[in-house]
Amino acid sequence: MKILVTAKRVVDHAVRIRVRPDGTGVDKTNARMSMNPFDRHAVEAAVALKEAGRASEVVVLSIGPKAATDVILTALAMGADRGVLIETDAALETLAIARLLAKVVAEEQPDLVLLGKQAVDDDASHVGQMLAALLDWPQATFASALSVDGAALEVTREVDFGRLTQRLPLPAVVTADLRLNTPRNAALPMVMKARQKPLAVRAAAEFGVDLAPRLIIEKVTPPAERQQGPILQSVDELVARLRADLASIEGMT
Repeated sequence: MKILVTAKRVVDHAVRIRVRPDGTGVDKTNARMSMNPFDRHAVEAAVALKEAGRASEVVVLSIGPKAATDVILTALAMGADRGVLIETDAALETLAIARLLAKVVAEEQPDLVLLGKQAVDDDASHVGQMLAALLDWPQATFASALSVDGAALEVTREVDFGRLTQRLPLPAVVTADLRLNTPRNAALPMVMKARQKPLAVRAAAEFGVDLAPRLIIEKVTPPAERQQGPILQSVDELVARLRADLASIEGMT
């Protein structure tokens, strides 16, 4: 089984996001970048399937600027076999990304495509579903457990009412939730070996996909600063404050 897994380069989840003064977007100047956390779980799942003898090859794909090779190298250090970067400096929307992925799937012919359930920079959670629709493949989103049984997958999904286990025929698209696994930290020898693995860089334009944006972002603003709450000195003071607030609410009704 051949697995294609995606890895997006985003502002590190531990970094405090700053909005540009003119409100045109997020200021990434000197911001620490890393692999999208959900994609790390997808990469870990792909590598684990290969280590278990369920997969023969793991190909990691990223779409973005030249600097996105760093997240591909991270995935290669985790155990992926080779990488592909579709290079573009444009800020692509989710449909354009899904269409580029569909082109790569047509070339690579994987049996399974693994993605993070969403990217932490936009939280759209679109690409996996769009890709499955474009390919007309079965899909399972928000996977918290994954196993291969012959020519089928058994996927446990995080859903609104708890967990749902489904069986999918291959080929299929699966998006990873945080509960799927615990991603490994690559040791230094694996990081060094990653640089020797194949990494192809291709221009987005060569795929013949319309990358023009369809949305207009009028303004980006940071959330309002959270106001510090009052500090009370005793339980009696807290009870008195709650009673006063309750009386105020009842007075308004």
